[in-house]
Amino acid sequence: MFTTAVFFLLLAVSSAAKEEQCMGGAPMENISSFLGMTLEYDLADFICCNNHVWAEDKGYLEWPEVDLFSRLDPSEEIIFYDSVCGQPLFVAPRGRSFDHFKAESIKHGWPSFRPEEMISENVILHDDGRMESICGTHLGHNLPEGGVDRYCIDLVCIAGSPASGLDFNATTYLSSAEQWSGKTKSNKVVSIVIAAVILVILGVIGCFVKKRCYPYAPKEKETTNVESDDVEYSQGKDRNTDSSSASSEGEEKEQN
Repeated sequence: MFTTAVFFLLLAVSSAAKEEQCMGGAPMENISSFLGMTLEYDLADFICCNNHVWAEDKGYLEWPEVDLFSRLDPSEEIIFYDSVCGQPLFVAPRGRSFDHFKAESIKHGWPSFRPEEMISENVILHDDGRMESICGTHLGHNLPEGGVDRYCIDLVCIAGSPASGLDFNATTYLSSAEQWSGKTKSNKVVSIVIAAVILVILGVIGCFVKKRCYPYAPKEKETTNVESDDVEYSQGKDRNTDSSSASSEGEEKEQN
């Protein structure tokens, strides 16, 4: 009963989270031609607005029709906007060279950002490392490296255009993101393990309470039948013994 209740609770939470993604919206149509690239709109719709787990293919940023870094100016910072609502999410490269930004991203297979490059007011970093924008757009995950947070982000979810009337000055902006937040996927694994252990313990307790731990124990009816057979066998044996005794006595009388 408890396990069933937990299952339906998790299902309800999951459904609610899905409904809140992208505030019920969808990616901008023009992301398909972001910086002259050819991005897959259906992929963006799924990854950004209908998913919390999957990501675009590793190395997608290097596909010939995408080729992200060949389209960027190495001498300038670029602002990456939410593909759904147009809010600024990252400014890069910042606090490092363009070559470092490029090398790290290509090494891991997705655009990789550091705390200094995050627009912290517009990005939500969950305890399990999952990241989304304030608009509910799934972005990727925090995968720290070298003791510093590293944000592994799906390109299709940060390929938007600035929102209408947006007032954002990247030059003067300073991120308040922590260098090490402690929010990573490992936290999720620990939570799952703890939940599994609790469910096992509850299952064992329920098993003992409901006497389900001994499925092969003899049933009362079977025990009664065995005892009855023993009684019948014993009575038959007694009758045979009496008959033998009577025959012996008769033989003795005849001999006398």
